[in-house]
Amino acid sequence: MTDSTTSKDAVVIERTFDAPTDLIWQMWTKPEHLKNWYGPQGFSIPIAEMDVRVGGKRLICMEMKTPDRIMKIWTTGEFTELTPHTRLAYTDSPSDEHGNLVIMDGDESPLITVVTVVLEDLDGRTKMVTTHAGLPANDQGASEGWKQAVTKLADYLETLTSND
Repeated sequence: MTDSTTSKDAVVIERTFDAPTDLIWQMWTKPEHLKNWYGPQGFSIPIAEMDVRVGGKRLICMEMKTPDRIMKIWTTGEFTELTPHTRLAYTDSPSDEHGNLVIMDGDESPLITVVTVVLEDLDGRTKMVTTHAGLPANDQGASEGWKQAVTKLADYLETLTSND
């Protein structure tokens, strides 16, 4: 089941997985798992540094090969909420490779958004609601990127559960 919507100032993606909440939690909190699914189609995650605790930092590099170069997109943030297997939240901002915030063209200050992930146990299945707040409602790029990432997550989960 997939239900994706945008609200006034957030992209909201809802998906139910045939996997327990503890496994979905690991997808968000273990770099070795995050590297296998995070980001839109065509992007790989060569770097995922995460200090998973409230106040802990995260630094992610999304990389895509183009015909003439390798495009890298860096983001950084801080974990603001952690309720194991139920809820996590972190800030998310464009950065450089050192985690320094980057001001995007035309902006006066760094863009700081908040990603919240809520997991609900459905008798061994997991309902996941991901909300990326602070984005304009008409940001189709972010909405499509999150849809693609969640599809990659579902595909990655299939590879893990098919090996059982």
